[in-house]
Amino acid sequence: MEDFNNKVVVITGGASGIGKALARSFLKQGARVVIADVEVGALEAAREDLASDGGTVRAVVTDVSKPESVNALADAVFDEFGGCHVLCNNAGVSVTNANVWDTTPNDWLWVHGVNVRGVAHGIQAFVPRMLAAGEEGVVMNTSSGDGGISPLADQSVYASSKAGVSIMTECLQAQLAGQGSRLSACIFYPSGGILPTGIWTTRRNRPAELAREKPVPEGGEMTFDEFMAGMKEIGVDLPVQDLDELADFALDGLRKRDFVIMIGREDMEATLVERARKLARGECPIAHGLHG
Repeated sequence: MEDFNNKVVVITGGASGIGKALARSFLKQGARVVIADVEVGALEAAREDLASDGGTVRAVVTDVSKPESVNALADAVFDEFGGCHVLCNNAGVSVTNANVWDTTPNDWLWVHGVNVRGVAHGIQAFVPRMLAAGEEGVVMNTSSGDGGISPLADQSVYASSKAGVSIMTECLQAQLAGQGSRLSACIFYPSGGILPTGIWTTRRNRPAELAREKPVPEGGEMTFDEFMAGMKEIGVDLPVQDLDELADFALDGLRKRDFVIMIGREDMEATLVERARKLARGECPIAHGLHG
């Protein structure tokens, strides 16, 4: 899709971070944007901020873990705009770093409910209608290098969810292409440096019924600023990726019809080849994490 002018774009997790940056980038290109998020106050604040620069932007409170909520989002979009051209399944959450045996059932229910089932719900609610419309369109699913490319041992819940998103998107694209559809799918890997997003504090939106059943391990949760300060203390200077630049990069990838949209994508080959070699030798491809 080379021209976003007047196209209808739906972005889940659109109240902050990468989602809001994507919305801003699409609006600059003349798109009509619908941001969806479970965080009501932040969603309305984001809508007001984005609308202040002009353009059409709507906000719909949505819990992507619930299919009825995503279906209601699709109803609202198609009722007002009559279609959807770009669906960004971007909403995501994470939990504390922990050994797998120290995670809890609710950790898995919450993260996979949002990160994996949330993407599936978006596809199920929007893609049939997009196919029926017969127009060119794209589904961009936000994954993570931590899962899709090089999982981190201490992030088993999050990494496994993002690996699921990557594989789901590969299947979706193969199916759409195999049917000769005008729709396509792609994977967006946020990249380029450390990302100052709300993923560091997603516990603020964790439902009470999915609260962690036992205390968080000491040092298991930290904010972006705390993490960066800790790295600085040990002499590590990590690059921080500007989110607006990242969003502009993502739109450029959509224009090029890239299946994988990732800054530094050319460097993943060596990582994946080494991973494949270890697996072929019968070895675990993941190095040990902070817990040994």
